[in-house]
Order: sequence, then C-alpha cells, then structure tokens
Amino acid sequence: MPINLPGTLFHKAMKARKELAQILEQIISTRRCKKQVYNDLLASFMDEKAGLSDEQISDNIIGVIFAARDTTASVLTWIVKYLGENPSVLESVTEEQMSIIKGKQENGEEIGINWEDTKNMPITSRVIQETLRVASILSFTFREATEDVEYQGYLIPKGWKVLPLFRNIHHSPENFKEPEKFDPSRFEVVPKPNTFMPFGNGGPMHVLAMN
Repeated sequence: MPINLPGTLFHKAMKARKELAQILEQIISTRRCKKQVYNDLLASFMDEKAGLSDEQISDNIIGVIFAARDTTASVLTWIVKYLGENPSVLESVTEEQMSIIKGKQENGEEIGINWEDTKNMPITSRVIQETLRVASILSFTFREATEDVEYQGYLIPKGWKVLPLFRNIHHSPENFKEPEKFDPSRFEVVPKPNTFMPFGNGGPMHVLAMN
C-alpha cells in the first residue's frame, strides 16, 4: 500500500475520500432524524435488515459512485457512436429535446434540460436502452446458485458460482429480432422478462448507472 505522504496523489485521494465520507455521514444522520421513507440506494443500505454500520454504508456508497462513473462514461461514449452512425435517430432525439426546451421558453421557465425532463423523453430513453443492449457494457457478472439447478442436462449444485453472459442474452435472435442492428424502436414494447439485463437483475441495489 502506498505511503500516505502530504503532496502525493495518494494523500490527495485519501483526503478527498475522507471528505466524501463525511458528507455521506451527514446525509445519513439527517435521514435518520427525519425518519422519512425513501426508496433509493441509500435507503436500501440503511435498512435494518442490511445490518450495516454508518461507516460501512458510506464505504458501499463510495464504491458504487466510482463504479457508476466508469459505466456512465462508457454508455455515453457508445451513445455518441450510435447516434453518429444513425442520423435519423439523432434527428429524432434532437427534436424531442428541442421541443421540451421550446415548451419551457413559452412558459417562461428556466432554459435547459433537467432530471425531471427526462421523464418526458421516450425516444431518448429508448436510445439509451438500445445502447445498453447492443454495447452490453457489463458483459457478465457473478452469481451463486441458491439451490441445485438442472439446465439442459447439466447439474449446477447449490453454492456453485455461475457467470451469466448478458451480451449473449442481448444478442440472441430468440430475444431480439436482428440483434446486431441498432434499433431503439424495439423498446416501444417492453422486452420479455430476463431478456434485457444491462446491469444484472439484483433488485434495488444492483447499479446506480441504471438512472
């Protein structure tokens, strides 16, 4: 482990991490005092069933934040690529967002796109979903069999680690017609269960970058 000497990048990183942990601890403390019901990642960590201390909660949140940074950057890169290769899709996305901005101008609202506006962007949302499917930035993950499972004549014993390959699922002709084609319109219909899992299928905590 690097020596924590002032002036080094490691020292700066550890200092920044400490500051981030303090901010998170303050947020956690505020939430405990308010006793409101939240349905988000932090709330799932704070649940009594999770059995985590405040320090452990902060550590988990920090880990997820850095993991989400990489996946988000990767998704944005692929979106730029696919929009560049599909001018008609880019035009549709542009028109959708410009329509929102125009509506704000007419209503005298602040110009720009914010988080609430994303709820009114079905075309943009489908582009993101199709990018996650085609690019499959998270190709696989690790899971553990909770019981004996027989699959196509093979036995997977309880306790064995399994490796779901999401890219194979997303590029299967059985799940998506012309799977290699970038076609956001396919998400006008909700995919069949367990055929679209860009970040796995692990419940409310599985990945921050889903949003």
